[in-house]
Amino acid sequence: MSRIPFEQLPGDVRQAVADKTGAVHHAVTVRGGMNSGIASVLETESGSVFVKGIPADHPQVAAQRREAAVAPHLPTSCPHLYWHLELDGWSLLGYEVIEGRHADYAPGSPDLPLVEAALTELQAVTAPADVEIKDAVDRWAEYAPPATSHFFGGDTLLHTDFAPDNVLIVDERARLVDWAWPTRGAAWIDPGALALRLMDAGHSVEAAVAFAGRFPSWRTAEPEALAAFGAATAALWREIAEGDGTPWKQGMAERAAALAYILAKG
Repeated sequence: MSRIPFEQLPGDVRQAVADKTGAVHHAVTVRGGMNSGIASVLETESGSVFVKGIPADHPQVAAQRREAAVAPHLPTSCPHLYWHLELDGWSLLGYEVIEGRHADYAPGSPDLPLVEAALTELQAVTAPADVEIKDAVDRWAEYAPPATSHFFGGDTLLHTDFAPDNVLIVDERARLVDWAWPTRGAAWIDPGALALRLMDAGHSVEAAVAFAGRFPSWRTAEPEALAAFGAATAALWREIAEGDGTPWKQGMAERAAALAYILAKG
């Protein structure tokens, strides 16, 4: 998605932002990320704010609205959403500014206990009943082995995408960002999703599964449920790699297959 600077937003949109923040003194466009038509850090009368948004007629606007709706239910390890505006063809979110670095998942990294702490906090959060979010059974039904998708059901609020870009390290704390796809499901799914990302960072499949075992939800899950997750994850990444043969996606498909193999062994 092409990105524009804050100054190119319609005047009434910029004024609506200023009504929330006070006068905008300076705006810096953030480079990085692909899913925002605007992503700027604003220096305003009331302090710094990160504004991201997309045109209201964009297909991904529903995901941004989900992100706004789930924000009040997120744990303190997640950025605070100040406001959500929709006018003159734009949907904008105003967040607290988090200045940090992406998490390092390499074996032995001091970031790993911080990531563990953030996910432990999230594991205790129940998915809000009044917010329309994805259900894990529906998300994985197409990829799970026959008669196994019920294992994915639950009422925990899940992130599901623990790519290092989505975890910022700030003041010795991991902050979980990018909540466009919140999901309701079994709590053990997030440790499993993290395990695959650890493998991508150089952990052996055994070490990654052992890390997932630090979470009670994973330790107490039925072996058949974990095997179903492994098979579904492998099928998903196989489909992704077949559609786009970039080396990174091919590598993820191989790692997902390795994870599926060890989980199938129980």
